[in-house]
Amino acid sequence: MNEDIQKDFPPMKNDLILRTARGEKVERVPVWIMRQAGRYLPEFLKFKEEHGNNFFHIVQTPKLACEITLQPIRRFELDAAIIFSDILVIPQALGMTCEMVKGKGPHFPEPLREPDDLKKLKKEVVIEETLSYVMDAITLTRHNLEGKVPLIGFSGAPWTLMAYMIEGGGSKTMSIAKKWLYKHSEATSLLLQKLTDVIVDYLVAQVRAGAQMLQVFESHAGCLSPYLFKLYAFPHLEEIAAKVKERLGKDAVPMVVFAKGASYAIRELSQSSYDVIGLDWTVPVENARLQAPNCVLQGNLDPCGLYANKDDLIRATKSMVRSFGTNKYIANLGHGIYPDMEPEKVKIFIDTVHSYSETLKNNRHDKNDV
Repeated sequence: MNEDIQKDFPPMKNDLILRTARGEKVERVPVWIMRQAGRYLPEFLKFKEEHGNNFFHIVQTPKLACEITLQPIRRFELDAAIIFSDILVIPQALGMTCEMVKGKGPHFPEPLREPDDLKKLKKEVVIEETLSYVMDAITLTRHNLEGKVPLIGFSGAPWTLMAYMIEGGGSKTMSIAKKWLYKHSEATSLLLQKLTDVIVDYLVAQVRAGAQMLQVFESHAGCLSPYLFKLYAFPHLEEIAAKVKERLGKDAVPMVVFAKGASYAIRELSQSSYDVIGLDWTVPVENARLQAPNCVLQGNLDPCGLYANKDDLIRATKSMVRSFGTNKYIANLGHGIYPDMEPEKVKIFIDTVHSYSETLKNNRHDKNDV
């Protein structure tokens, strides 16, 4: 990709989420939705079918990934786009085979089972070459967004990726992967550090390609005890943010950490190098504000809340916005949107965040705005 072209992006028309992530006071609450590009949209399902229902083919084809990223931006008044990709491109870059199986999700035919299996992983990974399709998709999408909203890049966190690589797919307990934490501490540390190094390179490359905000998904944090999180997850999460900012500049790009199920770690995360803490739907907002009073928070409507009727959904969304306040807050779901969700419910959620947060601002009812 021509670097001169990358620098010539269209001017921003809506940078609300970037200003919010940096802690600035804003005119209303910004909103985006995890997994907003994809499976619940009829246009995505049609597009996917037209391209052989091959998930990773779409991910690995910049033009196709760009189109999927833009679909929800055309349909809804969102305040950010997130590049259509997958956290498991990192294990693929390390030489592992990962397939997306219909009705099952990600599947690794040959997962890591013993410490000696680490030898099968590539020793050196040149991200700009191995995952060039992600960077090309980001650059293409930045141009095609025409400055309408910022573009978010992302990566899975080391523990979450390790868990998939060892379990061979999804799991409610991640007990096979957790066994490594207790039984193979040296191999665990080696693998987590390898993943950390690759993730840092990956996120830096995404920003250089055009990403304007980054999110790190520690999706399986909830499988860890506070002890294991502090020992194996948090140090690598912090290293990622610190090194990305060291290489790009402290204020180059806001970074979000989303550690699902780790409400016990909010205070610790608030003292990290991340700018925004994402919350899942189980976290009481008041507790989060007490533990992280100076942090920007993101979340956290229960994704199942979108199944509610219109009036109940509006009521729940207003309650959420009122609880967080209109400053230092990015509205989102508490996890990714479900595949059978009605797009109209998504619109109701987004529109309610917009209108109600503006009302709170105008009426000065926001306790954080006094």
